[in-house]
Amino acid sequence: MNPAPQVHWDAVYREKDEAQTSWYRPHLVESLRLIDLRRLKPEAAVIDIGGGRATFVDDLLARGFRDVSVLDLSEVALAQARQRLDANARRVQWIVGDVTEVALPAAHYGLWHDRAAFHFLTEAQQRSRYVAAAERAVRPGGLALIATFAPEGPERCSNLPVCRYDAMMLEAMFAPAFELAETTRHVHVTPDGRPQPFVHVVLRRRSDA
Repeated sequence: MNPAPQVHWDAVYREKDEAQTSWYRPHLVESLRLIDLRRLKPEAAVIDIGGGRATFVDDLLARGFRDVSVLDLSEVALAQARQRLDANARRVQWIVGDVTEVALPAAHYGLWHDRAAFHFLTEAQQRSRYVAAAERAVRPGGLALIATFAPEGPERCSNLPVCRYDAMMLEAMFAPAFELAETTRHVHVTPDGRPQPFVHVVLRRRSDA
């Protein structure tokens, strides 16, 4: 794994409180809404890609999910999340690493969740490896919920360049292994009041691809 991104994100999480980061939300309301609409069963395995110290894992545990993993480049972020969860941290599998390189169990996850990690992959090879990882790890019929900056969203985040997408672009990128089940748009308002348009897609893992 290239150490440079890990060093960057460790520094961000070490130096900034939650409300000082532009992506902070008390709860990932849109992701949770989409999951609740799908009536995902608590026995489904869930992995949060780039989860950092977000409270998504807290809300999954509160909903009764029993097989929950959080993957992030930053050990600092995951340590802070574990501290927040206290005893409940033992109920989570914490994975420090790059999603394009980490070996994940095959056809295991019923939900692959990514809020604002994929759009940091600015090289085509990185994106191809990411999609291949999702194809291997999500079980047939399972879901991938991907949220990225919309086309009119910011060009940079945390001083890094990002790629921006609409739903059709994401659908094409994850085809043919995944098919589009739903798409929504959501405007995230940063702690300092700046609107950031996001696109969310719910993709279903095909069993015939």
